Amino acid sequence: MFTMICLFIISIPVVNNLTAKGVENHLKSLPLPPDTELAASVSRADKLTGNGNGMQYFGAILLRSELTLYELETFYSQYRRTEWECNVVSQKEPGLDFLDYYDELRFSQYEDVPGNFYIVYSWGDGVKPFVTWDLRGH
Repeated sequence: MFTMICLFIISIPVVNNLTAKGVENHLKSLPLPPDTELAASVSRADKLTGNGNGMQYFGAILLRSELTLYELETFYSQYRRTEWECNVVSQKEPGLDFLDYYDELRFSQYEDVPGNFYIVYSWGDGVKPFVTWDLRGH
């Protein structure tokens, strides 16, 4: 019984990290619009923004594109099932400024490379009971 409890506790962050990786992989699986290339991708399971307790599952892809922000938003809107999916923002620096609690989540590939960069990001849902038992969300 003790072994089972230990395995469950050890599996909590692993399952949550895999959940966030799934959000990232979903974004990477979407087709790219014309004149656009995938430069990088990231994911994180943690408490990233807002108040209170709770895990958040974040995935993002960094795009280099000749398209405008509006054109990219229009393209990715067809894949948006909720307001938390496939959001597009212009990316001016390596860090993700809209994440309150995770300054180290950065796109290192962005540095010293010319071009217009954008990120497409989504927030995912966790798997119960792993959502409530991960200490990173508290």
